[in-house]
Amino acid sequence: MSDKQEIIKKMLEMQHRFIEMERNGEFTAEEYYDSDGESELARYKRTYDELATQVVDLAHEEKGSHR
Repeated sequence: MSDKQEIIKKMLEMQHRFIEMERNGEFTAEEYYDSDGESELARYKRTYDELATQVVDLAHEEKGSHR
């Protein structure tokens, strides 16, 4: 499996976890909008953003284009 596919797989797993957290009421509205905090959700959002950026960079690399 390629690096890009591995990252996408991880992102999908994270999405499933987020949906589970949301359905279980595991975070408040304040936590949802706080990306700078140290809650599980804040760390999740930062990690997910980093992974998404990696996927975009890999896609550009594959196509030979630039951001």
